[in-house]
Amino acid sequence: MCATDRAAKDAAIARFTGAYPRAADAGAGHPALHGCENVRWPAFPGCPAAIPVILRALADRTAASEAQRVLVNSLFDSVTEMNAAVPEVLPFLLRLAGDERLPGRSGLLDCLVEFAESAEPVGGDDEIAVLWLGSDSDHPEREGCRAVFADHARAVAMLPEGLITAGGRATLRRAAGLD
Repeated sequence: MCATDRAAKDAAIARFTGAYPRAADAGAGHPALHGCENVRWPAFPGCPAAIPVILRALADRTAASEAQRVLVNSLFDSVTEMNAAVPEVLPFLLRLAGDERLPGRSGLLDCLVEFAESAEPVGGDDEIAVLWLGSDSDHPEREGCRAVFADHARAVAMLPEGLITAGGRATLRRAAGLD
């Protein structure tokens, strides 16, 4: 991850906060986000420092869907590569997804499905997948995500059925080791 990629992510977050200046206040104090300010986000290569701003903005009715888009773009280093910070952000997202009052909750669940799909194992016997996606040994964030989903299996099991597709729900359950 080069510095210009992080700079581009920082610029996207700055554009977001410029367009939605009060969005970050919406989730301030939300119990699901307790501790997100304490994570050293920039310590992860390519991860913007302002991840807490985007996490709090997920609770804003007007900005939630754009905050989701910015968050996903900030946590993927390419179309197929998750940032190493994703295992750190997942607990916050899973706790937020459990809040039935959260605006844009179905979109947040879709984000979780996207992270779960990206965390699926890539085995050495599937040479084409390894060529395109890299092996799991090259991407420890995948295993980290699977561990977070497993640690939060109860929260995954309690996610509402009607807000995501049956396939998305199955993906989340598989990531959590429930199926």
